[in-house]
Amino acid sequence: MTSTSTPESYSETYNACAYWGSRKESPEECARRTAVFLNLLASCDPFLAHWYKPARSRKDALKHPLMPPDVPTLAEIFQRGVNREKGGPAFEDLGFSFWFGNGGSGADSVDLRIKCGDYSGANPNHCVMPLPRRGPNADRIVTTPVLEGIVRAMISAWEPDWALAGSTTYRMQYPEPDSAPFSLGWFTYLSLRLGTVPPLPAPVRIEPVEDRGSLIILTPERFTVANPDHVALARRVRELLVQAGLMQ
Repeated sequence: MTSTSTPESYSETYNACAYWGSRKESPEECARRTAVFLNLLASCDPFLAHWYKPARSRKDALKHPLMPPDVPTLAEIFQRGVNREKGGPAFEDLGFSFWFGNGGSGADSVDLRIKCGDYSGANPNHCVMPLPRRGPNADRIVTTPVLEGIVRAMISAWEPDWALAGSTTYRMQYPEPDSAPFSLGWFTYLSLRLGTVPPLPAPVRIEPVEDRGSLIILTPERFTVANPDHVALARRVRELLVQAGLMQ
């Protein structure tokens, strides 16, 4: 699918993210999942095939590639991201954090923020990916086939309770209450652990994801808050999900 850039699309921002509840995992287990995820991302788009270790500057980061992913290297970085008080012991029940990028700059870049192995119940584990805001990479990535691939990669690697890809601008304008288990995106994945997705109005598509859950795709074209029909559709789908008990 080819996306046409508009002033609205340039001002609107997009991301992909996945969230899951308490899950005790070691740095090595988090690293293995990350390696799977990075390899799957590389097959989604060439811009997602390059990742670099965290560094003080972009120039320094480019000297330390993470691709192809090496599990011991990733495990070491996760271990350094353990929660601890300064000079005190590690709080491993709070999991391990890792934040790194793909070497892009400014609006033409992608970051990955991963928190894995938290079993305290205080905060959800997550994988969050802000997407490029403008330029040819954004035009290519913020499209139906690429975003669907990114969400499916998140599902395969992280086995989340829910995942989404879509407009952060929409989610800021229509925020969910803190009690809601998830937000709605252009693409929204719901694990069967949360319940069964009801029938939804056209042009919405509901696709099964193996035996894990359902992927809801609101529109075949780029979802944007600049299109009132898109907003109305998202609000209607949200209403139906509430009625089905999926957004308590």
